[in-house]
Amino acid sequence: MTIDLHTHILPQRWPDWTRRSGYPGWIELEHTGPGCARMCKTLDGGGRQFFRDVESNLWDPSRRAAEMATAGVTTQVLSTVPVMFSHWAKPEHAYDLHRLLNDHIAEVVREAPTSHGGLPAFLGLGVLPLQSPELACRELDRCVGELKLSGVQIGTHVNGVNLDDPMLRPVLRRAAELGAAVFVHPWDMLGADRMQRYWMPWLVGMPTETTIAVMSVLFGGVLDDIPNLRICFAHGGGSFPGTLGRISHGFACRRDLFPANARDPHAYLARDGSPARFWVDSLVHDVDALRLLIHLMGPRRIVLGSDYPFPLGEEPPGALIRSLPTLTEADRQWMLEGAARAFLNLPTT
Repeated sequence: MTIDLHTHILPQRWPDWTRRSGYPGWIELEHTGPGCARMCKTLDGGGRQFFRDVESNLWDPSRRAAEMATAGVTTQVLSTVPVMFSHWAKPEHAYDLHRLLNDHIAEVVREAPTSHGGLPAFLGLGVLPLQSPELACRELDRCVGELKLSGVQIGTHVNGVNLDDPMLRPVLRRAAELGAAVFVHPWDMLGADRMQRYWMPWLVGMPTETTIAVMSVLFGGVLDDIPNLRICFAHGGGSFPGTLGRISHGFACRRDLFPANARDPHAYLARDGSPARFWVDSLVHDVDALRLLIHLMGPRRIVLGSDYPFPLGEEPPGALIRSLPTLTEADRQWMLEGAARAFLNLPTT
């Protein structure tokens, strides 16, 4: 079994949300040819801003299944493209869009064949209108209860509100009560005006966003307040592993800048044979970075993630994990399958 936690999907078509809501800023999928499309954001005055060219593997389950078979992936965990979070929008309009996206993911999961490991070829994570915690909790209940999704994907912040903010605590607490996994993916990166070139929003902004999210969860006491919350951070935890020493030293020398009950971040990492308190995916693109991640987190908290089907992803999924000769076969298989089962609360084999 190989379970890829970090993959993205969209419907092939959806209604015009600019017309439906009465204001622009929404993402549209403009089909440009057989198996090809362009994601664009609607602008004031009727124009469109190009976002990304995509292919049919973003929406076609049969093409996904063929590419999974070639890559040796038995199960993909599907989540929406983060640009669809739409936290900037009026809550009721984001809520309606998210219901559509969640219904689509649930349908793909329902229709998926069973893999040889006994799981469906596809599992799903929903998306929530976090600008309204009430609506977010309502949709979270539906995702888990009615749609039978394994959890949700959320962003690293909500309109500048970090994940330790009291407004988000009811949503995270409800996820823990429901046993829903929470996958944190960066989006809406800070400092965009200084990152116009060299693809820096994706290469610098995303790792920084994830580090802010990790620090907010740890120092904000989220894991202490909600100890059974299962939370995973994309892209290997962003810049957090590489800056851990500086963060820990800063915590020690300026305790006055942290909450009184905050703990050194090492307390949440693997130690004395105990696993880390949270998960990260394996998408770090560098063997030394993965070694550091294993040292800090332990293999039981590192989940295979590829970012399929986008260019910054890993192809084939799991190649970096398989390339480490020092891993025991048990640890390697845990990272390729077992960690995802634990994070998603799936039956063990």
